[in-house]
Amino acid sequence: MSTVTHAREVERIVNGMPTSDGAGVKLLRVLTQDLQRRLDPFLMLDYFHSDNPDDYLAGFPDHPHRGFETVTYMLDGRMRHRDSAGNEGLLTSGGVQWMTAGRGIVHSELPEQENGVMQGFQLWVNLPARNKMTEPGYRDIPASDIPVTTTPAGVTVKVIAGESQGVAGPVQKPDTEPLYLDLHLPAGASFEQTLPADCNVFVYVYEGTALVGGRGQPVKTRQMAVLETRSERDGVTVRAETPAKLLLIAGKPLREPIAQWGPFVMNTREEIEQAVNDFRAGRL
Repeated sequence: MSTVTHAREVERIVNGMPTSDGAGVKLLRVLTQDLQRRLDPFLMLDYFHSDNPDDYLAGFPDHPHRGFETVTYMLDGRMRHRDSAGNEGLLTSGGVQWMTAGRGIVHSELPEQENGVMQGFQLWVNLPARNKMTEPGYRDIPASDIPVTTTPAGVTVKVIAGESQGVAGPVQKPDTEPLYLDLHLPAGASFEQTLPADCNVFVYVYEGTALVGGRGQPVKTRQMAVLETRSERDGVTVRAETPAKLLLIAGKPLREPIAQWGPFVMNTREEIEQAVNDFRAGRL
């Protein structure tokens, strides 16, 4: 495995925006619409974490999507998925739901628990223009199908998409080439990941504090670090003075126009208007 010789530095720190979605689920919206072009192909990242059922019990009733992919990663809890294509699945702790909305799908995500912790993430990944009207697809990936490896430094690496430490994750996408890692670093441990110079990268810390980049920029709990994109930088380095847990996410930019209205992400306003009309007419 190659090593990182010129690590990317932190360009900015994002604290996220508390909000609610669905039928009132409380969450932290970390990757917001103003960062979509900077972090192309990623459109949104939400983090939800609560042990208060009032914060999550209503879930996400039926709602539409078109033009992108949703990736739901559950750390704790149980969520039932149903959609208009006839798919149904139960997302449990450690599992991932990767859904391709394509030309259109209506789905619901409803908790199957009345108490306890509900914690996880939803990431939106854009589709290239030529694939925005593809047939919708859905894949349940249980925790047992997601490889986990441990580095010599003791870092636990869960590979959801892409490849790390010579281990390939269950999801491989040719256009956006996403890398999705969940890293658990013990105190004093370091981790590095080589990456193509042209991809966009961010780190989200959900427990502890991580020191990111060659200069060791502290990134605290519930903070996202957007990393610089420069031709001479060949990867990412992370260190932890105390135990830390974080997501490392990277992808190849599509460099296409982005037009969004709520749950629809297309390339032009006209395509958005068509999506709205199709949804209202029951054609999704």
